Amino acid sequence: MSGKTREETDSMGVVEVPVQALYGAQTQRAVNNFSISEERMPLIFLKALIILKRSGAIAHGSLGTLPNKQVEAIIEAADQLLEGDFSIHFPVSLYQTGSGTSTNMNVNEVISGIAKAKGVIVNPNDHVNKGQSSNDIIPTALYLCSLMLIRDTIIPALDHFISGCQTRSSEFQSIIKTGRTHLMDALPIKLSDELTCWAYQMSDAR
Repeated sequence: MSGKTREETDSMGVVEVPVQALYGAQTQRAVNNFSISEERMPLIFLKALIILKRSGAIAHGSLGTLPNKQVEAIIEAADQLLEGDFSIHFPVSLYQTGSGTSTNMNVNEVISGIAKAKGVIVNPNDHVNKGQSSNDIIPTALYLCSLMLIRDTIIPALDHFISGCQTRSSEFQSIIKTGRTHLMDALPIKLSDELTCWAYQMSDAR
């Protein structure tokens, strides 16, 4: 981002925010307050949080507790974030308040900023964060993030490991090795049998 700034106002007063930033005052205050590390929130966690904001807007739309114009703007902004690379707009440090409020507000403000750029007034608190608290949305995002990682990373890795063990097992039928029990040598076994056991254990765990 360029060095130019704009003024944003919150309950604490005026704060300077990079002119190109989609976020607002609370995100900038978090950046200023927690400038202790270059580590940022993992993108997979931010993705989970954005999905929840999108889902929240849909729920409020179905209940009639949020105007359709704001619902559509939040959904559109969330979709835009999920499909593109907006990492530059999520500068809050990984090391922050235990509740994750700074990251929650960062996401709220970015969604609001995208909507505002398209001419729709979406308030980060009253609309994007409606009916939510950092104490529920952040833990929920962690659960969703974990499920996404299990589905997209751990299970594919397990499948690759199982397949590899099965392939090698058929190749190593003729190799005999010393078995191991309780960190001691045991009876000889086929290397193929050992690999088959690993594949079975991983399949059972999967």
